[in-house]
Amino acid sequence: MSDCIFCKIIAGQIPSRKVYEDDDVLAFHDIHPFARVHFMIIPKKHIASLADAGPEDQAILGKILLLAPKLAQEQGLEGGFKTLVNTGRGGGQEVFHLHVHVFGGGPAA
Repeated sequence: MSDCIFCKIIAGQIPSRKVYEDDDVLAFHDIHPFARVHFMIIPKKHIASLADAGPEDQAILGKILLLAPKLAQEQGLEGGFKTLVNTGRGGGQEVFHLHVHVFGGGPAA
């Protein structure tokens, strides 16, 4: 989607501090972290929200959730972390491209 900020990050039109990237997903640090470590994992395929995901998205959703603990550990969150998926305006979603927040390590500095 041409007006989606996350699609622009995926396309390299907007810079990001990448944590991980492959053909299917991108993980990058949140620009407004609320924890010492705070990054997001997004599918490269534009899916507006978790409520918009369908059966055809099962593999990418599983990939994101399996990637979260690996990347969290690599980012120094060996003792644990939280994940958050805001879904829809009522769920606090601000960017309408599915994203999973991964955060922990105490408050942001």
